[in-house]
Amino acid sequence: MKTLKDVKIGQTVKVVKLHGEGAVKRRIMDMGITKGTSVYVRKVAPLGDPVEVTVRNYELSLRKADAEMIEVE
Repeated sequence: MKTLKDVKIGQTVKVVKLHGEGAVKRRIMDMGITKGTSVYVRKVAPLGDPVEVTVRNYELSLRKADAEMIEVE
């Protein structure tokens, strides 16, 4: 299983599944990250937290813990 945290800078991936429960999963979905969405990884901070991505033509910063809940291909 590959998560958004494992993706290298400059790669575009497709969301396969969202893991997590309740409010956390809902918050990720409210940010526009849903099944089938393309996500482009723009930057990763030196220690890996946060990850800056482009989703649906806007920039978004995700914590490492949230990026681990997003399964991609």
